[in-house]
Amino acid sequence: MTIIEQITPSDALGPQHASFRRDTITLTWDDRRQGHGKRRSDGGIDFAISLPNGTILKRGDCLVLADLTTVIEVREASEPVYVIRPGTPQEWAYYAYHVGNRHQQVMIGSAELIFLQSPAVRSLLEQLHVAFTTDNRPFTAALANVGHSH
Repeated sequence: MTIIEQITPSDALGPQHASFRRDTITLTWDDRRQGHGKRRSDGGIDFAISLPNGTILKRGDCLVLADLTTVIEVREASEPVYVIRPGTPQEWAYYAYHVGNRHQQVMIGSAELIFLQSPAVRSLLEQLHVAFTTDNRPFTAALANVGHSH
């Protein structure tokens, strides 16, 4: 089985890859954070990854399977999310404080905060009496590699 140990950004693919077959792999946030294990491309190619600890795959990253003359490009799967739109700087600070205090993953947009749907997040939003909507979109948490302990 082919084992991929490095990521190649799509803009770093060279002329030697021009004739390679193209495929994709669509991964959730949790799957993009797992740097080790077996994978299957959207086209059915089985391979494994063994990436450096802390690696997070993102849209446009490429996995080069040289022995199969194939390039597999990462796609981010749409996932169910909650979306809140703070209206004031005070609301941004208030929500950020509570989200961080409860160790919930958040994606920060220019005008919204996005959370993966879960009972814990829903409970938090309801406790804070925050208006939210639901949606499906790719999710990438802010500060994903920051360690923390008490």
